Amino acid sequence: MTTLDEARARVRACAGDELLDRLEYLDGGRSTGPRDDDSPAAPDRGAHADYDVALVGGGLSLLYAPALAAKGLRVAVFERGTAGATHREWNASGAELQALVRAGVLTDDERAGLVLARYRAGFCRWHNGGTYPVANVLDHAVDAGALLAIVRARAVAAGVSVFDHHALVGHAAGPDAIAMKLRTRDGVTKNVSARLMIDARGAASPSATADLVCPTVGGVLEGLAVGSAPDEIDPAVGEILVTTEGIEAGRQHIWEGFPARAGETTVYLFYYDRAGAVGDGSLLRLYARFFDTLPRYKRGDVRLVRPTFGYITGWSRLSPAPRAPSARVVLVGDAAARHSPLTYCGFGATLRSLGPATERIAQALHERTEAKLGPIVHDTALHAGTGALAHMIASPPQSPARAGELNTLLDAAFSTLHAMGDASFGALLRDEMPVRDFVQFLRVTSAKHPRVYPEVFRVLGAMGVSRWGAGIARAWLGAGP
Repeated sequence: MTTLDEARARVRACAGDELLDRLEYLDGGRSTGPRDDDSPAAPDRGAHADYDVALVGGGLSLLYAPALAAKGLRVAVFERGTAGATHREWNASGAELQALVRAGVLTDDERAGLVLARYRAGFCRWHNGGTYPVANVLDHAVDAGALLAIVRARAVAAGVSVFDHHALVGHAAGPDAIAMKLRTRDGVTKNVSARLMIDARGAASPSATADLVCPTVGGVLEGLAVGSAPDEIDPAVGEILVTTEGIEAGRQHIWEGFPARAGETTVYLFYYDRAGAVGDGSLLRLYARFFDTLPRYKRGDVRLVRPTFGYITGWSRLSPAPRAPSARVVLVGDAAARHSPLTYCGFGATLRSLGPATERIAQALHERTEAKLGPIVHDTALHAGTGALAHMIASPPQSPARAGELNTLLDAAFSTLHAMGDASFGALLRDEMPVRDFVQFLRVTSAKHPRVYPEVFRVLGAMGVSRWGAGIARAWLGAGP
């Protein structure tokens, strides 16, 4: 059994102290709750702002910086670590990646050059169930590090000020600007102001109050056996969702495997959980399980090249949405949790939001209506339905005698999706399925697996079922979730 100290040492050995510090910072935030508790004085009416936009968090949401600067806005980026240094890897469909070109963040040649691998198909497979292939879903592996390096360079060239090792510790909104207090890793504090603050800190944001969370660990691996057997990696196939056992330690653990450069595969291990659940969940503990149980998933003489990890927030749509603390703060990425609560495809959701959100921010700032901006991240009616399903996966039966039931249900659901055809199957995983098709999916799945009805009531209760039904009805009628 891998100990926590051994897991920590393995992450440090290939990632260094800064990335390990990020992991432990995220773990600490989940146990104590993130806080912005050292606020400066709020700016007076008419106060001059240092920047139009302050982007707090320099990971994937760094994409907003050059796009906003291109609109003539004064933009600054503040990142607790190094802006543009990622601890995630990303996959998307080809159509989703075109958003980077439309937003002017990349040229078409740059976009094409960042694709490390393209698969002929992907699949989902549940323990003791079938294998269900699907096309055009997460089938382009993107070089995340190179993408953010290009984006950072483009931002700086466009006049964006980038501040590494600046952590936000407090903020206060005034009538015309928001003041922010930042602390460097040397303990020096700095006060700056902006007309609008974009909170891109993900699960580390105090506003990331979504009711679901997906702890995820893994990394880029070398040495996995290559082939077509279940315990081998096929470089032309993406493994979207795979389980290798039933419920263990009270959770259903799920694998993903995405080949990238020749000889490298990005592998993740994750589970769904309720955000307020009390337990031993931590990224470091999940890493220990990753190292111990990887042979159940794939065999080989494995070496961890680069760790990938995070707490990915999910909002079931059965509880209040994450809300910004003031009208001069907008939430993006995992802090907003507007991506799918079932598939957690945050990269695709960010790409869908990039162009429209940038336009809305720029228009509001130019027209001086930024205090009325409200949520800017793309959402879809489908999420009104998939949130309850995610809640069920996050609350599996705890009896050992029922350890295989969740896999049986998931197998029934995905066999239904496969039977509906590749277009419908892919549409659900890409957050594009029409609500009417989703209702048909529910109907057929429940007919195959009638025990789903008591499970829904066990997890959601009568009130939750009512909210779920009402959300689906509103989405059906076009009122949105």
